[in-house]
Amino acid sequence: MMWKYLAFPDETQIAYSDLREDGTVLIGIERPRDWGFDSARCLLPSYRWFDIDGFTQEEIDDLEGLLRDNAPFIFELAERPRDERETA
Repeated sequence: MMWKYLAFPDETQIAYSDLREDGTVLIGIERPRDWGFDSARCLLPSYRWFDIDGFTQEEIDDLEGLLRDNAPFIFELAERPRDERETA
């Protein structure tokens, strides 16, 4: 399951997964466009990007900076019990 983390004025949304068995968290990023969505995925803590469609390298660099700044909190959220996130 993916959980909403941030939404920007341009409707870009960042979501994160539960903490996975291997200690990673999957990040999903989507931004609406006329014919669908720009999208990208990133695996933390390695910051391995994949399935990038519609984002420029400069945008990915900016998003990675944001993820690096927020990674400790994202991991904290990803470890929380499901019921705590559903009521937040």
